[in-house]
Amino acid sequence: MLHSISGTMTHNSYNKNHDKEKGAGAPLDQEYPIGMDGVFFAADFRRNEDLKEMLDSNKDNLKLEAMKRIIGMIAKGRDASALFPAVVKNVVSKNIELKKLVYSYLERYAEEKEDLALLSISTFQRALKEPNQLIRAGSLRVLSGIRVPMIAPIVMIAIRDASADMSPYVRKTAAHAIPKLYSLDPEIKPELVVIIEKLLADRTVLVLGSAVMAFTKVCPERVDLIHLVYRKLCALLGDVDEWGQVIIVQVLTHYARTQFTNPCLNDKDEEDKAFYDSSSDSEEKPPQPSLDPDHRLLLRSARPLLQSRNAAVVMAVAQMYHHIGPKHETMPAVKALVRLLRSNTEVQELVLKSIVTMTLSKKGAFDVYLKSFFIRTTDSTRIKLLKLTVLTNIATEGNISTILRELETYISNYDDNFVAATIQAIGRCACYITAVTDTCLSGLVTLLSNKNEVVVAESVVVIKRLLQTQAANPTEIIKQMIRLLDNIEVPQARASIIWLLGEHCRDIPMASNVLKKATKTFANEQDIVKLQVLNLAVKLHIHNKEQYALICQYIFNLARYDQSYDIRDRTRLLRNFIDNPDNILIANAARIFLATKPAPTIRNTEDTEQYQLGSLSHSINQKAAGYEPLPDWPEVAPPGDVRNVAPQVDERPRNTRQDNGEQDNGNYDSWSSEESSSTEGSYTEDDAVENSNEEDEDNNEDEEESTSEGSTSTSESESEESSSVSEDEDDDDDDESELETIVPKVTKKEPPPPKEKDKRKPPTNDKQQTNASKSNLELLLDLEPAEGTYAPVMTPSLGGFLTPMDNSTTSASHSKPDIQVIPPVEYSHTSHEVLNKINGKGLSISYRFTRNPHLFSASMVNINLSFTNNTNEEVMDVRIGQKTLSPGMSIHEFASIATLPPKCTLPGTLGIDFNDSLHAANLEIVSSLGTSAICIKADVGELLRPVVMAEEVFLRHQAKLKGMNEHCDVVPHHSAKTNKQTVCQTANLGVIETADANILRFAGQTLTSSSLVLITAVIADEKVAITVNCEKMVIGSMLLNKLKQALC
Repeated sequence: MLHSISGTMTHNSYNKNHDKEKGAGAPLDQEYPIGMDGVFFAADFRRNEDLKEMLDSNKDNLKLEAMKRIIGMIAKGRDASALFPAVVKNVVSKNIELKKLVYSYLERYAEEKEDLALLSISTFQRALKEPNQLIRAGSLRVLSGIRVPMIAPIVMIAIRDASADMSPYVRKTAAHAIPKLYSLDPEIKPELVVIIEKLLADRTVLVLGSAVMAFTKVCPERVDLIHLVYRKLCALLGDVDEWGQVIIVQVLTHYARTQFTNPCLNDKDEEDKAFYDSSSDSEEKPPQPSLDPDHRLLLRSARPLLQSRNAAVVMAVAQMYHHIGPKHETMPAVKALVRLLRSNTEVQELVLKSIVTMTLSKKGAFDVYLKSFFIRTTDSTRIKLLKLTVLTNIATEGNISTILRELETYISNYDDNFVAATIQAIGRCACYITAVTDTCLSGLVTLLSNKNEVVVAESVVVIKRLLQTQAANPTEIIKQMIRLLDNIEVPQARASIIWLLGEHCRDIPMASNVLKKATKTFANEQDIVKLQVLNLAVKLHIHNKEQYALICQYIFNLARYDQSYDIRDRTRLLRNFIDNPDNILIANAARIFLATKPAPTIRNTEDTEQYQLGSLSHSINQKAAGYEPLPDWPEVAPPGDVRNVAPQVDERPRNTRQDNGEQDNGNYDSWSSEESSSTEGSYTEDDAVENSNEEDEDNNEDEEESTSEGSTSTSESESEESSSVSEDEDDDDDDESELETIVPKVTKKEPPPPKEKDKRKPPTNDKQQTNASKSNLELLLDLEPAEGTYAPVMTPSLGGFLTPMDNSTTSASHSKPDIQVIPPVEYSHTSHEVLNKINGKGLSISYRFTRNPHLFSASMVNINLSFTNNTNEEVMDVRIGQKTLSPGMSIHEFASIATLPPKCTLPGTLGIDFNDSLHAANLEIVSSLGTSAICIKADVGELLRPVVMAEEVFLRHQAKLKGMNEHCDVVPHHSAKTNKQTVCQTANLGVIETADANILRFAGQTLTSSSLVLITAVIADEKVAITVNCEKMVIGSMLLNKLKQALC
């Protein structure tokens, strides 16, 4: 408060001084100093009369400051449309920073000032040919934002050209412009569908999410477009940005509901223990029907996203598991949703709404997280009510005692609405679980003596419902409630007591006294109470006509002239039961009023099961505009061969800029997909400028390499489909068995490496004869690795340019056919800070082990570096200086960063061969800020590559690594930690299939010497025996200690 007042005083005094200086004739460029960006958003910083004068100035610094002030006005919600003519003139400026701000302004007001924006269309069209990708993208955004149907053909041409642009950033912008153009002119939908199909086939993950978004807005009914890219979407799902992940998961959820059969048809609801009992999986899974391989691929690809930091991504994957996943596999989604309960209030409410719906069909899944739904004092009322609903939904005979004890403590809360909801929850528990009905009823009767009127009133209402379900005579309870009638003022509670009295009026003599008291206060009662008083009078009259005839006439006369027409109508109806003795209604009055009523059905107030989880309709519990319900499961799944896409050499046609020798730089696409998972939020427009400049500088080098790249492009694209499957190997046994049905089908399509001159010759098995017939050029282009070497196994995280190699086809597999190198089972997401911004003078560096093979050497550890400029100035020439390495170690430096803009983060890929040792690599980072020393420590779990083998081969090699090469220890058994996922996250290992579910085996090789590392975990009742066999004794000992820490 004081700070804001002092800040206002400072600004006011500044304005006064500023007016004095202006009157004294101070120079214009001194009045508006540069570098005060933060004050543009402060209240009453400066008057805006001089903005037009600054925009008309010849100095770029004045124009730039004026645009900053205008953008600040827009950010605060002020109208800056009057400055449109002065701003639009600066669209021709050559200053990139100024041009970006002008484009941001035009994007905001182009739709409102259509006539003035049309005058600059020629400028935007010229900007589409600019060499800077940010200018091309910005001009397309502004052009698509002009809502004039007349320019739709011009925008269409711009989108078509941008969709074939060499820059992924421009192609992404083109995908965003497609829905705008479609809403402007729906008749051009066929042409837009062609562009969407081309963008869906793009190899860059930066474009993929936006292309799927355009698909959902323009042609969501074209399922055939998803057929072509289904497996690619699954493979690259983890590399797409978070916004794109949400869109893709939603699209694939709808797709799965139309292409696969319901996996929950044969699930048994009583087998809830299978959700959290790991031992039951091996016993229950064999009878379960196997999923379609593509269905399994989708579930396995989305599962790592449950660990995302973005709540929207977690919610999207959780709803996908709920709607299309088997019931016994939803436990990871349940765990992720419970984790989100630690988020802010808004996220908690949406998550709890989804959990309420899930508990209706998957009650046992949330039983283990019961205490996570206990009420906190800091929870809002809405959160408390949702948690109460969850507690009542998951209540079973096993946990009802814990829930009731918890609900009992909530009754003393200060929030009356929450207390009333708690009593209602107790009533629901009593109705759901008959074993505790009597206990709940006696507890509610005890609450009738509570001093809080809300507690007493709500207890009466709940007791009324419970008494309808009980066969015993509730006379004593009703008598106790009648004694409290004079002290209860809540209309609903008073009406409930009177209704119960009328139902049991034969057994309660004091009914006449209650009716007399109600007659005295009839005029002051609420309508709901008056209606029940009328009903009570009729029931007593049926029981004893002579005794209650006069009082009934008196009550009906009072009600005849009541202000409420409901009361008057009810009075005219009920008079027929007491006035005319010959009326047929009187003969059947007892059957009408005193008949046995059925027990009420207690309905959940949060019953939103008919809507898709996470949707707006689900949140508001009614169908919202634009909501598309999930399609029904097909009885017979459509044929799956529609997803078998023939390999293509080039999925994206090149534009005229590429035809002139400018190639699509593969390094950019590789970075965008490989590093997106760790630097999703760090990509800015300034980064795009750097990438575009680097692409222009490397054109000549790319032209020299185009010949060799073209010779292998066919084989790389043909193995793209196989890469989307091999990356998604999971640690579950049933997943691996179903994955085997996909891999052979895809790998059969992979032809041998092309050999032009050998196509006409019949195949021969004599290798020496084949080599002798080759020309020198063919021998030079023969990329088959030599025996005894291991080629890097590329994963789809590189965006599709480098696809995984099948180890069974390499010559190394001929020497060791029983051991195969596989992609990582789990990826490491832990980032380590190696240089903070204080020691780095504003430059901070963090690194992460990606577990992907390094392109330079398979023996190197692939390390992802993130460089962050925390200063307000550009950092130039970031590179590695002096290196201090232990003997045998080597390093492959990252590409030097020419310019690191302020407040931005750029990635770098570093390769280090630690020579199978734990020695650290000491490096110097040189930049324009100076020299900083960093130390990258080797992680023993990251010095391995995962391998798989048969269990017999595993035991044979383990028998050779005994004595000093064997390290053993015992740790306590924790079911939540002792699993394959924990071990594979700790170390880069492969999972070995075993016949015994209590024995877990893992295998790997050291990167440099390819020494085997074998791990065995034997699970007993309360202990886990860990055995590590490795030729490198130091690695074996350190790895055992790390596994002990992870499993304890």
